[in-house]
Amino acid sequence: MAKAVPLFSGSSGNSYYIGSSGEGVLIDAGRSCKQLENMLANNSIDIKSIGAVFITHEHIDHCQGVRVFAKRYGLKIYASQGTLQAMEEKNLVNADNSCEVIEDSVEIGNMRILRCDTPHDARESCCYQVTTADGRKAVVATDMGVMTEPVRELIRNSDFAVVESNHDVNMLKNGMYPPYTKARILSDRGHLSNDACAAEIADFVRCGNFRLMLGHLSEHNNIPELALNTSLSALEGCGMKRNLDFTLSVVPRESDGKSIIF
Repeated sequence: MAKAVPLFSGSSGNSYYIGSSGEGVLIDAGRSCKQLENMLANNSIDIKSIGAVFITHEHIDHCQGVRVFAKRYGLKIYASQGTLQAMEEKNLVNADNSCEVIEDSVEIGNMRILRCDTPHDARESCCYQVTTADGRKAVVATDMGVMTEPVRELIRNSDFAVVESNHDVNMLKNGMYPPYTKARILSDRGHLSNDACAAEIADFVRCGNFRLMLGHLSEHNNIPELALNTSLSALEGCGMKRNLDFTLSVVPRESDGKSIIF
């Protein structure tokens, strides 16, 4: 039985467990080692079941705890070459860690993890699709300024996906961030807005991905209900009914103890 467990999401940290009760991987480790340990325990996930940690990019909210966590439990860290180089430069990993570049895909136990590049203001960011032992597929696709066709195809061909719905454009433009930060977020190497996410989401359901979550919401420039309603309006406008044709929810900032079976 394949499952996804969102552990943390948002600018304060990101991490997801994807796999089954017996084996899985972590996508990102953006909280401290202790916080990761506690959240895994709260979700009844045995750390021994984790086969590796996959890092999407070097921003601290995606890799804060990976150096200590991976060393403590003897886990290999996978990332793009650019991401690993950037992490080494920032001492986010060091010689005590076992790191490996993922060029395309890699097998961990009975799972296959596929890399797909993303447009973000990082050295060489990417997202990952995990195929579990029973052939089910899940993808976490956040931290990108625009949706690309390769990422679209990955989501279309998955059974479950986390899609970024980072900010409401008006909240961001009228918010407290300095102009250069607003420009960065709104750029093609920034983050997907609620509207940008909503423009894509009906296509994913049409193509067979019926289990979706909205992730990486901004704490200052978004509201969970707003993000959810923006995508729901787009789906319902196409004649799709929630909990009949699709499931959709917002990833909580910290795990609510619920797993997504896909």
